[in-house]
Order: sequence, then C-alpha cells, then structure tokens
Amino acid sequence: MTEAELKQKVLDALDEIRPFLQSDGGDIALLDIENGETVRVQLEGACVSCSVNQMTLKSGVEMTIKKHAPQITQVINVMN
Repeated sequence: MTEAELKQKVLDALDEIRPFLQSDGGDIALLDIENGETVRVQLEGACVSCSVNQMTLKSGVEMTIKKHAPQITQVINVMN
C-alpha cells in the first residue's frame, strides 16, 4: 500500500467517526502518519477538555482506524 493509499484509508476512518465527535461538539484532525504505523491526530473543540477523550481515542478512533488500515499500531493525540 502506498503512503497516499494509507493516508486515504485513515482519512476514511476519521470521516466514519467524525459525526459522533461532532455530535458532542468536538472534531478530529489528521496531523501525520509516521513510518506507516503511527497516526498522530489532534482532538478539537469539546474533545480537548472532555474527561473521556483518551477512552474515545483508544476505543473509538484507534479501533476505527485499525479496521480501515490494520498496519496502524497506535494512534496518538497531539495537544497544542
């Protein structure tokens, strides 16, 4: 899989989960994919201060990304 194909799969995964985040006043942005296995994202809006954002990141975002792109090993939220 090319870098562009992997990026598109990750973006597709984020598009799948984005409506759930937006319904709570949040959002998510893809920052980078490192070495084809680590996805760096930034939670936005209400997700930044939400007390369960790490659970959302691991059980929601990471699981959805791995479903679309199984070679991804971890998803990291980058704070500003």
